[in-house]
Amino acid sequence: MRLCTIMSGGKAAVGVKMGDGKIVDLSKQMPRGPKSVVEILAGGKAVQAAVAKACAKPKAGATVSEKSAKYLTPIPSPGKILCIGLNYRKHAEETGSPIPQYPVVFTRFNNTLVPHNGKMLSTTHSEQYDWEAELAVIIAKKCRNVPKEKALTVIGGYACFNDGSIRDWQRKSGGQFTLGKNFDGTGGFGPDIVTSDELPKGGAPLRIMTRVNGEVMQDSNTDDLIFDVPTLVHELSKVMTLDPGDVIITGTPSGVAMARNPQPWLKPGDVCEIEIEKIGVLRNPIAQGG
Repeated sequence: MRLCTIMSGGKAAVGVKMGDGKIVDLSKQMPRGPKSVVEILAGGKAVQAAVAKACAKPKAGATVSEKSAKYLTPIPSPGKILCIGLNYRKHAEETGSPIPQYPVVFTRFNNTLVPHNGKMLSTTHSEQYDWEAELAVIIAKKCRNVPKEKALTVIGGYACFNDGSIRDWQRKSGGQFTLGKNFDGTGGFGPDIVTSDELPKGGAPLRIMTRVNGEVMQDSNTDDLIFDVPTLVHELSKVMTLDPGDVIITGTPSGVAMARNPQPWLKPGDVCEIEIEKIGVLRNPIAQGG
C-alpha cells in the first residue's frame, strides 16, 4: 500500500495511491475511516485491508491526480525524528570521519520538514547547504527493548527523505550535528510511505539516488548501510519508547556536495530530487530562506 497526506477542503486527509496516477481521498471515499496515515500503519493488516477494499472502486469526486495533489509531509508531525549519521562506509570516508563502531544519532524537529514539491529553504547565515538522500523508516507499533530478530515487526513502511544540511553549522558546536540539521524548512519528506509488505525486508537492497537539476550526485544502494534497519530499531529502542509515527532517518551514501571539489552547494533556483527504488521520487525546489 502507498499512503500519503494531502490537502482536501483546507484540511489534511489521507491519500491512497492506486497505481493509475490517481490518489483516493480517504476523507471522501471512507468518511468514517482512518483519519491519518499513522492510524492506518498502526492498525496493521486488518485496517490496511479495509482501506484497500474501500478504495477499490473510487466514488465520483473522491480522487485527485498525483500531479495536481497538494502534498503535506506523509506524517505531518512525527513525535520523534531520529537521524543516523555516517551510516554508509564511503560517505564516512569522503568526510574524513572514522567508521562508526556504534550508530551516530542526532535529532530533527518538525519545523524542518518540507513536503514533496514544497520549497526547501536555504539560509542567509551560510552558503553551505547540502543534500543527503536517505531511507526513512516509519514505526507502526509502540515498542521498547525490541530484539533485533523482531525489529522488522514494528515497522509500518518506508519513505524518501532529504536530510538537507547546513555544513558549517554542523561543526559550530563541537561536532554536534543538531544546529546544522534544524534550520527551518531544510528537510524534504515524502511524497509517500510504502508499506513494508511491498519492499525487501528492512528496506534493502534498494537503489538510492540524488539528482540536482537533473545531474546524478549520489547513486548507491541501501544494502550498503553500516548499521542496518533492524540494528537501528534494536539499539534505539534500548534507550526510548518508539511510538507509531516516529521516523528513523537511516543515513546518506557518498556523493554529497561537501566532499566535492568544487563544492556545488544547493542554492535558490535549484531542484533537488531524491529517488529510492520501488518507493518513488521526492522533488523539492530550493528557495531563499532566512
